[in-house]
Amino acid sequence: MYIIFGASSFIGVYTVEEFLKHGEKVVVTGRNNKFRDHYEKLGVEYINLDLVNKSDFEKLPKEGVKGCILLGGLLPANAPINLDEDENADEYFAVNTIGTINVLEYCRKNGIGRLISNCSYADVSGAWGKRVISEDEPRDYKFTGDHAVYVFSKNAANDVMEYYNQQHKMKNAWFRFPPVYGVGPHDSLYVNGELKKSGLKIFIDNASEGKDICIFGNPDLSRDVVYVKDVARAYWLAMQSSRTYGLYNMTSGKGVSLQRQAEVIAELWAPSPNKKSRITYDSSIVNNTPSYVFSMKKAKRDFNFIPQYSDFEVMMSDYKKDLDANKFQELFHYVK
Repeated sequence: MYIIFGASSFIGVYTVEEFLKHGEKVVVTGRNNKFRDHYEKLGVEYINLDLVNKSDFEKLPKEGVKGCILLGGLLPANAPINLDEDENADEYFAVNTIGTINVLEYCRKNGIGRLISNCSYADVSGAWGKRVISEDEPRDYKFTGDHAVYVFSKNAANDVMEYYNQQHKMKNAWFRFPPVYGVGPHDSLYVNGELKKSGLKIFIDNASEGKDICIFGNPDLSRDVVYVKDVARAYWLAMQSSRTYGLYNMTSGKGVSLQRQAEVIAELWAPSPNKKSRITYDSSIVNNTPSYVFSMKKAKRDFNFIPQYSDFEVMMSDYKKDLDANKFQELFHYVK
């Protein structure tokens, strides 16, 4: 069996779905009980677990566990903290770093040889826009902003995972994600404590109503994104390979421009052929995130991972199909 920590999450539900597709027994944990019914209907055992509470780990199986996946954590997008007024640095380290250590200790004590988790793509933000980023890129990140301490906490967690690799002979790994697209709770997110509608949601809403889609800043700015079903499949493939070890970029491996995103969304979500959104531009509003693209050679080499949804139109066509089918709507309450 496999244990998936943080299965009451966007990536979690797709990852469990992928493992079940391969006939595996899965035990999942989470803190949100609305996911309990979802998993019990699938025949999956759901255990309430707080990553920070060591005693909660006594609820978990002690034998027969092939490996663990850690998807739970505290993210800036879910934290309503305005850093000009308050601070939550301790919470990031408690959940993301100490929580990871608690999972590693559970694995070590019970002879489980592998944990796969994740890290922040902003740990190499200093290289964005300069070159294709491989796993060998030195860390270079900001010490200000609402993502800063999140990056610190994930870096510390990943360093401890490598410590367990070397000290306790484990084969842990972690994935570096850019933004992950797919049906889930993406309507709004917190930016320095303020809840804002996501750019993706704004594009889709405007396209659905035939309204103009406005691109801020440089329309040729290109970013590497990844589809949630590719991520879920990568977790499965990585868990099966004896070569899996350390850091992996987990992206589409290619950039998609803001112009291309707007064009695809305008086409797919047009309410009718005669009411397709017009794309407009406002260069006076600067887009603060530069272009970036990540190399995918290591994942292909070690566990034969090739993204199936690297083409943005293919990705968003599948996204819309799932959205129209109300996939996971009872979990994420996505409103069309």
